[in-house]
Amino acid sequence: MALYWGEKRYYSLDYFLKQTYGEKLYKISLNGGMTCPNRDGTLGERGCIFCSRGGSGDFAADVSLAITEQIEEGKRLVRRKQAGNAYIAYFQAYTNTYAPLSYLKRIFTEAIIHPDIRILSVATRPDCLGRDVIGLLGELNLIKPVWVELGLQTMHDSTARFIRRGYCLPVFEEAVAALRACGIPVIVHTILGLPGEDERMVLDTMHYLNRMDIQGVKLQLLHILRDTDLDAYYRLHPFHILSMEEYFSLLGRCIGNLRQDIVIHRLTGDGPKHLLTAPSWSADKRFVLNQLNSYFKRHDIWQGKEL
Repeated sequence: MALYWGEKRYYSLDYFLKQTYGEKLYKISLNGGMTCPNRDGTLGERGCIFCSRGGSGDFAADVSLAITEQIEEGKRLVRRKQAGNAYIAYFQAYTNTYAPLSYLKRIFTEAIIHPDIRILSVATRPDCLGRDVIGLLGELNLIKPVWVELGLQTMHDSTARFIRRGYCLPVFEEAVAALRACGIPVIVHTILGLPGEDERMVLDTMHYLNRMDIQGVKLQLLHILRDTDLDAYYRLHPFHILSMEEYFSLLGRCIGNLRQDIVIHRLTGDGPKHLLTAPSWSADKRFVLNQLNSYFKRHDIWQGKEL
């Protein structure tokens, strides 16, 4: 029997935030001006095969602005559409713990002490979380909640090598354990529709995550963006791109096979329209989400779960 989460058929981030904080929180994407060991030559120079020049931070703020200025600009953008009063400071672009500790302390502290910020969320790689960095995040977590988002994408070594992830599963597992020892919630990024992965392999990743002490997951539709190595590969070696109906079905199976205490932070994701090669149907985010909500109302995603 699935739990009841308001209007949603799954444990959504929106539901979690309203239950925990009593109001909707809006995410502000920040840019700390960092790079990545997969780009600066430490592990590689071209990044993960799917990563854009913006380092997955194409919607992040202007790096030339101070963190407080980025937050204020993000608030202005939110208020054009919503009456936002409380926010999540989300360090999104590239690897956001890949810098000297003193710099990380300065920018993270500037974000977390802002009176309108309720949560600090840091996206990073598990191989960029030394003891000193985790110690800093633990200290900040005593001021306000800190989340760490880790880009796993898949549990399968063959796919991880293809996408040039650059680390093995034990590194991910050690990072999760160290963060949880400090009481820091962990959100894991996964990508659905990676070349060579069928439904069984995707569900293997969900079952793997069920065994991990994680608190949230992002289920990301694979986007092929222009000027990425994945785009070049796709043009030379076309592979199957999920249709909207196929994606909804796979997404439902993923949610239905995840632990019910794991918060679903993302259902699709969206790449910048001017960079999008495929799938073209994902360009209209509002339409996709409306169709997805309709799909979940018509289908019981908890039937046939394999937990």
